[in-house]
Amino acid sequence: MSESTTNQPWLDDAKQDIGQWSASMPKDADEQPIDWQWIASLDLRHGIGVAAQQHIDLLSALRTASAGNVTSESSSTSQPSARPFAQQLHDLLKDDLAIRDRLEPVIAQCNSTFMTDFDRLITSYRLPRALAYANRRLCDEIAVLRQIGVAMGLWTITEERRERVTVPVLQSGSSAAAGGVVLDDIQDCTADIVNARAARRAAEKRQKHASDHSVSRANLGGVTSPGGSTLFDYGSGSTGSANGTQENAVDQKQTSRLSEYRKSDWRDAYLPGRDVDNVMGIDIETTGTDPARVYIIDVGFEYMNMISPRPADAPAGYQYEQGYYEAGDAYGQSRLAFGVPAENAALGNPLILDLTGIDVRTRSVAEAASSFRLFDEWPAAQIGLLQRLEQQPYVAHNARFEHSFFMLNVAGYAESYRAGKITIIDTLPMSRRWDEGSIPDDEHPYGNNTLDAYAKRQGALDESKSERHLGLEDTHIMLVAMKHHLGVLRAEGRGPWGVDGKFGIGGKHCGRRR
Repeated sequence: MSESTTNQPWLDDAKQDIGQWSASMPKDADEQPIDWQWIASLDLRHGIGVAAQQHIDLLSALRTASAGNVTSESSSTSQPSARPFAQQLHDLLKDDLAIRDRLEPVIAQCNSTFMTDFDRLITSYRLPRALAYANRRLCDEIAVLRQIGVAMGLWTITEERRERVTVPVLQSGSSAAAGGVVLDDIQDCTADIVNARAARRAAEKRQKHASDHSVSRANLGGVTSPGGSTLFDYGSGSTGSANGTQENAVDQKQTSRLSEYRKSDWRDAYLPGRDVDNVMGIDIETTGTDPARVYIIDVGFEYMNMISPRPADAPAGYQYEQGYYEAGDAYGQSRLAFGVPAENAALGNPLILDLTGIDVRTRSVAEAASSFRLFDEWPAAQIGLLQRLEQQPYVAHNARFEHSFFMLNVAGYAESYRAGKITIIDTLPMSRRWDEGSIPDDEHPYGNNTLDAYAKRQGALDESKSERHLGLEDTHIMLVAMKHHLGVLRAEGRGPWGVDGKFGIGGKHCGRRR
């Protein structure tokens, strides 16, 4: 673990909020009782993993194992930096996974509890941020332990997609000692946990829908049409009778698909209103998708006015990485790069390297010559970003992604959002609701709403080019596409200017805005 973590007193201070949270959140996201005394016992500042608690130098162990100098039979643990032998490695991994499986459902429940705390009994979101901070380092420790086992020949690792989640799966390795290590109890259970949670919530949703429909048919709750109200119609309607021909079956399939696709849902809350003007576009690149497990490594943002002219005094001539990008109406461009802990850097991240070109192996904050800092350890960067997010609506493509990372990384963001000081606009539902080119087809059964596709349809990205997957460049094509799209919609009287459009700025926010 990075030495810089020892200078994070806020992690200890966050435990002072346990009393507030325990009074409002007795159970985690999986309906299990929370042991808040156990939460209070965690050493959030120095590490919650067992290896961290035992002061075992896992990076030294990894280097030794990778060099092939130590076998599982000859390993020694007499020194803190010695490489754990096979059974101890198994035990460390088993205990770390148990800690994570116990902690993450607590973190997962915090957002819902905080946002529905209408009496404001919970004043701060710093405890969930602190738990996520510690959990990221725990995930790094787990990843290093797994890699040590690979280097020892105890197991190999394959990635498998299991419904909503991709997980690493351990398989017995070539080492003669591998037969003595049980793998069943050190497999990753994330998919089982997440999929079971999703299934439970889906069942609860179906039950609610059925209950609402029963109320509607019973002519209760203000329904005036005897037994036939569609007040709670969630789209279970028939696709009509088939005439047995393949053509009609295809037509019915597409009609049903379009009907479901165009149906209003929660994403509509993020749509802009007809008076939206000055916005800040933002895009982040991360080392993965789970904000409680991975790190923010790149942030890009810029400003654009959707109605009023570009400020005359704003600097011009900004040069993007993509030389064919023209700044146009954009201004205030900024790019921020961040590092990762030594353990994370040591393992590399081929997927992110291929996607973004960012090699985390060069971004270890433990290197003496490193110019990178960890975003979740840099208060000034967090404060500066929050101030910008509060000043005007911020725009992102699939904004729930950015929002989820800001909640668990930016001090004060959750509190500001809950107070109604932050407005979020999302270009993904703009594509989905108002761009005819996004409609589902056999190739894209859920619609083609990637930023790449949306930007190309709106003339912000050449058909021969691809989305760059860097924060600032992706922000730019998003804002260019949004402005063009709004111009077309206004001219045609659609979107915000249609019968169902929003007055004012629009976007999603909480609380009362004064």
